[in-house]
Amino acid sequence: MAVPVLKLVSLLLSLIVNNFLVVQGTTWCVARSDAITQSLQTALDYACASGADCSPIQSSGLCFLPNTIEAHASYAFNSYYQRKAMAPGSCDFVGTATVAKTDPSYGSCMYPSSQRYACFIILLGGILANNSNTVQSLNYKL
Repeated sequence: MAVPVLKLVSLLLSLIVNNFLVVQGTTWCVARSDAITQSLQTALDYACASGADCSPIQSSGLCFLPNTIEAHASYAFNSYYQRKAMAPGSCDFVGTATVAKTDPSYGSCMYPSSQRYACFIILLGGILANNSNTVQSLNYKL
C-alpha cells in the first residue's frame, strides 16, 4: 500500500518541478502601456465578446483590482490569446496589445497560460492513473 502512495508523491513532485521549468518558456498577451484608453476599452469589449474568460475581472472576481482599463484589458487579452492557442495575430487588438515573456500574474490573480493548462492536464491524468493503480493494488491485497 505504501508503494503506490510513494509513486503518487514522486509523480506529483516531478510534475510540479517540470511545471515551473516549462512555464518559464511561455508567453502572455498584455495591454500596451502607451495604448489610448478608448482603444483599450473597445478591444476589451471585443475580447470579452469573442471568447475570452472575463469573469475574473468582474467586480467579484480575483482580478478585478486594480480596477483599471489597462489591467482588465491585459487579463482579457491574455485569456483570448491563450484560448486561441497563441495563434499569430491573436495578440494585437488593433495595436493595443503586446506579447510578454514574464508572467503578469499577481497575488491571487493568475493569468492563464497554455503551459499551465497542459501541466494541469498531465498532472490530473497522472493522479487518475496512479489512483487507479492504487485501487487495483488495494483490491488485490484485500
